Amino acid sequence: MKLPDKRGYFGNFGGKYIPETLSLCLKEVEDSYRKIKKSSRFRKELNHYLSRYAGRPTPLYYARNLSDYLGIKVFLKREDLLHTGAHKINNALGQAVLAKFMGKKRIIAETGAGQHGVAVATVCSLLGFKCDVFMGEEDIRRQRMNVFRMKVLGAKVIPVRSGSRTLKDACSEAFRDWVTNVSSTYYLIGSVIGPHPYPLIVRDFQAVIGKESRSQILKETSKLPDYLVACVGGGSNSLGLFYPFFKDKKVKFIGVEASGLGLNSYNAASLLRGKLGVFQGTRTFVLQDKFGQIQNAHSLAPGLDYPGVGPEHAFYKTIGRARYVAVNDKEAVEGFDMLSRKEGIIPALETSHAIYYLKRMAPKNKNKVFLVCLSGRGDKDLDIVRNFKKSKK
Repeated sequence: MKLPDKRGYFGNFGGKYIPETLSLCLKEVEDSYRKIKKSSRFRKELNHYLSRYAGRPTPLYYARNLSDYLGIKVFLKREDLLHTGAHKINNALGQAVLAKFMGKKRIIAETGAGQHGVAVATVCSLLGFKCDVFMGEEDIRRQRMNVFRMKVLGAKVIPVRSGSRTLKDACSEAFRDWVTNVSSTYYLIGSVIGPHPYPLIVRDFQAVIGKESRSQILKETSKLPDYLVACVGGGSNSLGLFYPFFKDKKVKFIGVEASGLGLNSYNAASLLRGKLGVFQGTRTFVLQDKFGQIQNAHSLAPGLDYPGVGPEHAFYKTIGRARYVAVNDKEAVEGFDMLSRKEGIIPALETSHAIYYLKRMAPKNKNKVFLVCLSGRGDKDLDIVRNFKKSKK
């Protein structure tokens, strides 16, 4: 099975639901990507930056203390050790090199937690692009240090004050900008969301996570893991891990969404609480009310605070290839503390959701092998966690 098909569909999900003004923008990106990805010169340049600049391959680390504590075997794919501190640099480099080959001079991006924005600002400095990053005003407040990092790197951070003032609104503003500046500008989307070909492009550039993990775990244990576990917002780190194992049917996939204040309250669990709809150019599961209006998402982790999900995840859920679960804000902070105190690794709040879920899985899976994508480091979240704990006293 080829995912996606030529029209950009993963089963019944995906596609291009766009205004006519965007059709030429997307066709240029799709045609360029299909041509350039086969180029040895493109692959050579991208691999150079991934290895010499970003720090690939990342280690696969056996978390012995956490494993002993939980009674399972936990391996961490250390994307947090990459330059800029998260998996986002993989895709940012890939698309920036693509934009360079397309002859673009300016790159725009959206960001929620700020890690994608930092990665884009970084590669724009490296490759000489003008860089504008759209960021919701609420996320700017929550992620002040990443905003400062982007500015230090030379990017302009454009506050978005509409809607919920978070990631979904930043995406919408970036699309509006792109339509009016397409000749000079490339829109570098940060997750497996949006209209085709972006879910394909981002997944392909993030698949390096799973390819390395597969080789590393076989070398380490001589067998494949029992479970792959990763957090899911838009879904790029999880698909990057899952996709290269897609045909390994004995390897189970677990995607961990954010239930925020609870699945029956404010949450960001699109796969568990969303309904089928069209959102920002793609057909997928979306948080919406009974009238079909997009609902505001909530998660303590800014990178999961999005009311939709990548269409390939929707497809995995429908065919039963992956199981999707949810962890709330309080539990995520417990996962944050658990990894920090057991292994001396401070994880991003996004990944903390996946770490906590191991605790739920452990009692019935003694000695099973779990491979977790540690998508980013938690420096950016220290203020959020501190304020959350203060509010609970």
